[in-house]
Amino acid sequence: MSRMLYSATMSLDGFIAGPGGDMSWLTEHVGPNPTVDTLIGEIGALLVGNRTFRGDDPHKGTAKEGKPFGGGWTGPQFVLTHQPPAAPVPGITFVGDLDSGVAAAKAAAGDKYVNVLGADVAHQCLDAGVLDEVLVFVAPVLLGDGVRLFDRPGGAKVRLEPLSVTHTPRMTDLWLRVAR
Repeated sequence: MSRMLYSATMSLDGFIAGPGGDMSWLTEHVGPNPTVDTLIGEIGALLVGNRTFRGDDPHKGTAKEGKPFGGGWTGPQFVLTHQPPAAPVPGITFVGDLDSGVAAAKAAAGDKYVNVLGADVAHQCLDAGVLDEVLVFVAPVLLGDGVRLFDRPGGAKVRLEPLSVTHTPRMTDLWLRVAR
């Protein structure tokens, strides 16, 4: 059975995108990472938020633009949105609600991970009790503003259990399980 994993690269001060969803800050931190290489082989499907799908790309202007993990992964992608584009997008299935998106992504993933991309979708998955793990790649930079990894003003604490910590020359990888 598939597991739901939220993965993101985060600045040391907790942002996964800069102001306005800007991802250009990430470009200098993208590079070889054994944790990412392992993860890519364990992903069966993506569940992507609409803002992430339509957002900025750290690979903008290169042959890797618009491709998950810079072209390192291919497979079924499910975008959660209430406003799908008028024309179909090859390789993308648009879903209108979380439950059907999770069900479709899990069915497509088989026994591999459904990798959740996007802070809002991850938050929804956590609130629905379907998020199993969190993988954060902490980049050595302070952004000061932007989109937080997780934001719940006035909300309850979420307990996480460490699974692994890996250090690479570019970042520190924290793999955690959502405590139930």
